[in-house]
Amino acid sequence: MDSGSICFIMICAALVFLMTPALAFFYGGLVRRKNVINTMMASMFICGTAIVMWILFGYSFAFGGDNGGIIGGFDFLGFNNVSITESTRGLVIPDMCFAIFQMMFAIITPALITGAVAGRMKFKALVPFICLWSLLVYYPLAHMVWGGGFMGNGEGTGGLFGTGFYLNSVDFAGGNVVHISSGITGLVLALMLGKRRDYDRGAYKPHNIPFVLLGAALLWFGWFGFNAGSALAANGTAVHAFTTTAVSSAAAILSWMFLDIVTSGKPTLVGVSTGLVVGLVAITPGAGFVPVWAAIIIGLLVSPLCFFGVRLLKKVLKIDDALDAFGCHGIGGIWGGIATGIFGVKELAPGVESGAKWNGLIFGEGQLFLAQIESIIVTIVIAVVGTLICAGIVRIFTKLRVDEMDERVGLDVTQHGEEAYPSFNGLD
Repeated sequence: MDSGSICFIMICAALVFLMTPALAFFYGGLVRRKNVINTMMASMFICGTAIVMWILFGYSFAFGGDNGGIIGGFDFLGFNNVSITESTRGLVIPDMCFAIFQMMFAIITPALITGAVAGRMKFKALVPFICLWSLLVYYPLAHMVWGGGFMGNGEGTGGLFGTGFYLNSVDFAGGNVVHISSGITGLVLALMLGKRRDYDRGAYKPHNIPFVLLGAALLWFGWFGFNAGSALAANGTAVHAFTTTAVSSAAAILSWMFLDIVTSGKPTLVGVSTGLVVGLVAITPGAGFVPVWAAIIIGLLVSPLCFFGVRLLKKVLKIDDALDAFGCHGIGGIWGGIATGIFGVKELAPGVESGAKWNGLIFGEGQLFLAQIESIIVTIVIAVVGTLICAGIVRIFTKLRVDEMDERVGLDVTQHGEEAYPSFNGLD
């Protein structure tokens, strides 16, 4: 065991944990005054449920013994047999350090979904949905990609139901597992819930832009732990991932700001904050696998993809993805996965589990690119089917959407009995 790496990963875990409260500020600032507490609460309750679930069975299902290349086993239920001194994965950090780092991903991922349903989903429907979704979508995906399942690298008679079939795709820090899965889920839920009241008539403007910047800045800060920590050691790969994370986000800020100026004549702080986030999303799948120069290209291109993707979604298709969970995380994650297949270099991240077996398309090899496309398709199918199942189960016991009067009054008062700004007397 390497004490330096243990310390590094524990710090990274704390940084990733900070991302969920940061997301609460980011999402909270984007909604109307009457829904800010509900929106922030949607992120914060997950800090409780996700940690308890991860300890009881989540880690075991994600990283326990392989079952058909789809799901883990019961090896680590209740964190039993999770060593504090040894690694069963061949790492320089003990299993519990690895498990705690991965736990933070299990918190932030379902929190991303909540942006798509802001302002209209019942809280008592959201809680069981998130719990079911973690069980049916997140844990299996984490296992398939990172836990020895069929979407990662492998040999022998394992793979998908013992056929020995492996996609050999790569996902450094969560393009499939975190962003595409949550973005697609958000899109499906937005379609199921329908548009917010007055969506086609009223203007839905952010109520607190400083909150948006605060959340985005803390997300950027936490994301360095998110991506660099995914090297699972204090080494050169971590430094490389840290660098590509900074570069991609910086490039995305510039390209989104340029788009703001071209389309509206003025740069906006909300635009810069959004560009910052989509740049982080796009680099996540390949942070340790693509050259630094490629991170600039990835960041520059993700902003127009998300910018016009959001416009298509909202203005043409009339889909109310409230805070652009799919528009940013879904589209950004898909582009990031594809870009990894284009720019990936197999010599990078040599010590990382499930490292790239091939170079990217730009270097004359097509296998990695095809594997990335296949993994994205699989992730989309799992997210769609899993979301429909989870929502169907929740619907048996309660409606997904609040009543019209509750939506009119605001979810802060109707769902929680609290007001973020009780002294405010203006119209909303």
